[in-house]
Amino acid sequence: MAADAVRDRLIVGLDLPTLAEAQKAVRDLEGTVSFYKIGYQLAFAGGLDFARELASGGTKVFLDMKLLDIDNTVAKGVENIVKMGVSMLTLHAYPKAMKAAVDAARGSQLCLLGVTVLTSMDEQDLMDAGYEYDPHTLVLRRCEQALAAGMGGIVCAASEAAAVRKVVGPEMAVVTPGIRPAGSDHGDQKRVVTPADAIRAGASHLVVARPIVAAADRKAAAEAILAEMRAA
Repeated sequence: MAADAVRDRLIVGLDLPTLAEAQKAVRDLEGTVSFYKIGYQLAFAGGLDFARELASGGTKVFLDMKLLDIDNTVAKGVENIVKMGVSMLTLHAYPKAMKAAVDAARGSQLCLLGVTVLTSMDEQDLMDAGYEYDPHTLVLRRCEQALAAGMGGIVCAASEAAAVRKVVGPEMAVVTPGIRPAGSDHGDQKRVVTPADAIRAGASHLVVARPIVAAADRKAAAEAILAEMRAA
């Protein structure tokens, strides 16, 4: 696999508390990383403007907002996010929300991703939240609904990527957070796999945050993960 093709499949999560720290992380990773995730933590510290800045310069941005609201509110939000020029956007994989988002993004290059089950949740967590399904069953159900809605991809634990790929087919993006290189700390993630295992399972993109942004040498950490992805 070509180096650029692999590089575009690694998304580094800028899960950092300040804009200055995020900007430094991007500088540290210049030439190695081409795709960044911006979530809640950074979004509320100037990250949305930073997302526009990165996108306008040709860097890919995955805006991890996990939208969920009434149909009209989701649609209007997506319409404005399209104008930001970001590459990917998450929303919770509820059928009505997905349909509203797909309609709003139609004709644009924005890839809409349905969040199935958060990688920090296990079966007991779902039971506590009132769901009748175990994580695997709920993930597959939401994949079927995302496919029917015309979504661009799925966010799921890498341990479920192979099963998800069988449901959604070869074209949809399968984006897997909770990636941890062998021997690293799992943190608050409960369903994790290595970069190589995620690629072998059918993931199209890997989201890696702490193992890279918290590393003493960020570029070396990213290059090691890219090497593992290429080897897979």
